[in-house]
Amino acid sequence: MYTVELKKVVEKMELENCTPEIDISGIRITQPEINRPALQLTGFFDYFDSDRVQIIGNVEYAFMQKMEKDHGIGIMRKLMSFNVPCIVFCRSIEVSEEIRQLGVESGVPIFRTSKTTSSFMAEIIRWLNVELAPRISIHGVLVDVYGEGILITGESGIGKSEAALELLKRGHRLVTDDVVEIKKVSDDTLIGTAPDITRHFIELRGIGIVDVKTLFGVQSVKDTQSIDLVINLEEWNRDKEYDRLGLEEQYTEFLGNKVVCHNIPIRPGRNLAIICETAAVNFRQKKMGYNAAQELYKRVTSNLMKKSEENGEE
Repeated sequence: MYTVELKKVVEKMELENCTPEIDISGIRITQPEINRPALQLTGFFDYFDSDRVQIIGNVEYAFMQKMEKDHGIGIMRKLMSFNVPCIVFCRSIEVSEEIRQLGVESGVPIFRTSKTTSSFMAEIIRWLNVELAPRISIHGVLVDVYGEGILITGESGIGKSEAALELLKRGHRLVTDDVVEIKKVSDDTLIGTAPDITRHFIELRGIGIVDVKTLFGVQSVKDTQSIDLVINLEEWNRDKEYDRLGLEEQYTEFLGNKVVCHNIPIRPGRNLAIICETAAVNFRQKKMGYNAAQELYKRVTSNLMKKSEENGEE
């Protein structure tokens, strides 16, 4: 199970700490979902998911204000007894001293944010989904080509880094070389990034390690990129039949998500950078509704039918 430190959440979301007495270094978030404890404030704690970040908005706060003071404190004490990771008050709602002290006694950190409840919920859920997403590491190179994330795979030494270097010279951006960390942020989206230790570096056999950001500028690198297309480089095999039309898409799978994959045979003289650029543009064209292979198939079919009709008339 993947977790994220509460300290990191506080820094990312720019939360104001109302209980600085509590040491939050050991607290970790395990769930990407959040909870607005409306039912819990009424005393209903069945099926209460205490592992989630608890968010208090205007509605919950207004309901608490209408409670008798002792009853409200009792409900909050019971809520905190479930050892929730933290409580966040939105819209800069004032946290009473009684609730603050209750948080200190229970060891439950309390934070505030000036953001509206809806916007804060959307932001923290999106961020936690990325941070807590299932992930794997694979050998490959990830580049941003015309806005499409191209994952270049293949055996070691086949020319992945060289292809990436040529793409950089043509104005595209490097995400990671050698090791690609892939996160599944949804059933449709895979996000690739670089390990911290190798970020912005590329390895060229015979030359060594190259700092892409220093050599080509900050515009040549990118921290994260969705993985839209896989180009698998392989040695040319004279006996193997390669797809020459592209009528049917081939796919590869990562973390249960399918990604379009092209197997590109490598021979001396083939310009891999231009092939990658063409694959990216063609992929974008297909997303916009135009498929060149299907268009050619329609033309050939139409031409054959036309000739058949002409022969029939004769």
